[in-house]
Amino acid sequence: MSHEKYSNVIDALHECMEACNHCFTSCLQEDHMQDMARCIRLDRECADICAYFEQALTRDTPFVNEIAQLCAKICRECGDECAKHEHDHCQRCAEACHKCADECEKLAA
Repeated sequence: MSHEKYSNVIDALHECMEACNHCFTSCLQEDHMQDMARCIRLDRECADICAYFEQALTRDTPFVNEIAQLCAKICRECGDECAKHEHDHCQRCAEACHKCADECEKLAA
């Protein structure tokens, strides 16, 4: 079954999606939300691509390499942006995004 074949990636995707959703919600409550605009936007993009890729892997998509490359790129960019912010939720999100990017890059290789 495809979900067993991709279990490490699926776990990383799910963890990243949850971290991005939490970061997104938390950023909206920060005092200087305008300073968080890029972080908020990337959180949404990253959560959405991770959720989509997780679903696609469970149905054995024929586009694994292409989606993995795109997902890795978005996760890496989101992680880099979140790492710039001192908030705990941003730091946790950066860690999850970088881990997910690593897993997607391994899959695409």
